[in-house]
Amino acid sequence: MSVRYLSHSSPIARGILRGQLSLSGKPNVAPRLISLKSFSTSGLRANVVPPEPVVVPVTPNAPKPSFGQRWRRRVRAFARTVLVVILVGGGAFYYVTQQDVHPGDQLPSDPSKPTLVVLGSGWGATSFLKNLDTEEFNVVVVSPRNYFLFSPLLPSVTVGTLEPRSIIQPTRFITRHKKRKVSVYEAEAREVDPIKKTVTFRDQTDIRGEAGSVTIPYDYLVYAVGCENQTFGIEGVTKYGCFLKELSDADKIRTRLMDCIETAAFKDQPDEEVDRLMHMVVVGGGPTGVEYAGELHDFLIDDLRKWYPEVADRLRITLIEALPNVLPAFSKQLIQYTESQFKENRIDVLTRTMVKDVKERSVVVQDANKEIREIPYGLLVWATGNTSRQITKNLLAKLPETQTQKRGIVVDDYLSMLGAEGVYAIGDCTATQYAPTAQVASQQGAFLAQMFGKLGQKAKLQRQLADLRASSSDPVELEAVVKKLNRVAKLTPFHYSHQGSLAYIGSEKAIADLPFFNGNVASGGGAAMLFWRSAYISTLYSVRNRTLVMTDWLKVKLFGRDVSRE
Repeated sequence: MSVRYLSHSSPIARGILRGQLSLSGKPNVAPRLISLKSFSTSGLRANVVPPEPVVVPVTPNAPKPSFGQRWRRRVRAFARTVLVVILVGGGAFYYVTQQDVHPGDQLPSDPSKPTLVVLGSGWGATSFLKNLDTEEFNVVVVSPRNYFLFSPLLPSVTVGTLEPRSIIQPTRFITRHKKRKVSVYEAEAREVDPIKKTVTFRDQTDIRGEAGSVTIPYDYLVYAVGCENQTFGIEGVTKYGCFLKELSDADKIRTRLMDCIETAAFKDQPDEEVDRLMHMVVVGGGPTGVEYAGELHDFLIDDLRKWYPEVADRLRITLIEALPNVLPAFSKQLIQYTESQFKENRIDVLTRTMVKDVKERSVVVQDANKEIREIPYGLLVWATGNTSRQITKNLLAKLPETQTQKRGIVVDDYLSMLGAEGVYAIGDCTATQYAPTAQVASQQGAFLAQMFGKLGQKAKLQRQLADLRASSSDPVELEAVVKKLNRVAKLTPFHYSHQGSLAYIGSEKAIADLPFFNGNVASGGGAAMLFWRSAYISTLYSVRNRTLVMTDWLKVKLFGRDVSRE
């Protein structure tokens, strides 16, 4: 008797398991035809008919994604990228800021180390402190202010473009990150004795303790007290004018500016008095005076016309310069460009004009034709000339044989003061071949810090050499230390590298005079303004200052300047 059965390995069984055949043996999809023949139980063999050709239907290609689908994919990819950048950038920003505000432990003062006294907290002193390795020195900082002021942006504070605290950096934010403890005293240096090597300073705060005046010895002295405003003997300048050198000067100008505007807008104010109050006079055609005039013009265009329309059109700006042109340190092309922009902005520029006297309500000048006339003003800003401080004059008087320059301290190629051992002078208080600019002082401070770093390495190697000789060490090791000592002892003189000059002239325009190989590249306009801002942002000393300044610029762009009384 023949038996028909299905083995688990038969084609029909495999078809049922795959879902291709039903239990009745009929195909579900019918990919191919399979027939079975009878087989005997003795053979246990099945004959399978070769499959007939299977016709496979051709599936059409999948439709391409629409433009909307492709756009959504790109938007999602862009959003993911932006999210990653924000997370990574935010994390890095948080790490840097927290590292700045959480200083670590410092080494205590070591009596065996030399005492290094730094006078001042300006460009030269701050650059020196930032780059100095304090491990081999006991450093003492004495300055009448406990912060560093980024002076190139000071004109922006006078009209509210920037807030005052955005451009200052506390000195302790720098000194607390040093290896060895740095003592910082907010005091005014009164006397330097180069013979006894002592410094006397006095507390200048309103609240004074019992220790009002102190004298300390020094082994090295970095003299960076800067200079003060030159009034050319005109008493009215100090009494009626406003300087633009310190942060307090900018606050004073901002207060007086709003006083003039509010008084001019007072009810029933005579027209003649309104014209006087709304006339702002700037004396000095250097970068500070030019930038203040530009900032004042922006304040008029962007804010004053919106909030004080009754007096805004009466505002006049006059720039007085004794030289034949403004910005004498810039190229002739940029000088002409600046003067043409000022003329377009209705800023009067009086060149070859000297100030003879300053009265409470007018300034007396002598023009190019030697004619004397009075110019009424509401606000007078004095931004011209520098002179030595009294402490510098007293120091020069103690060394008459070597210090023969009245305009400042004479130093050698290594910034060492002639005739005074261990005294180094940097910045505006010196009489060198370089212009008294922030750029020069900053490079001098960095150079001097590098030189003191070598002095510290030299002292460390000398101690190491003495220990090796005392222990009768290997001559090869001694020779290696001697070579290092000779290498460190070699000092190179200071060399100034000019990085260019920048100035903002108002109306979202600036000028840039940059060195290029053996010549200069002069540029002015909106692109130069972007370069001016980026250069100043990169020059600021901390992430904190950069963030605050950029935030202030953004606030002014969105909301305008604040014209309320502080």
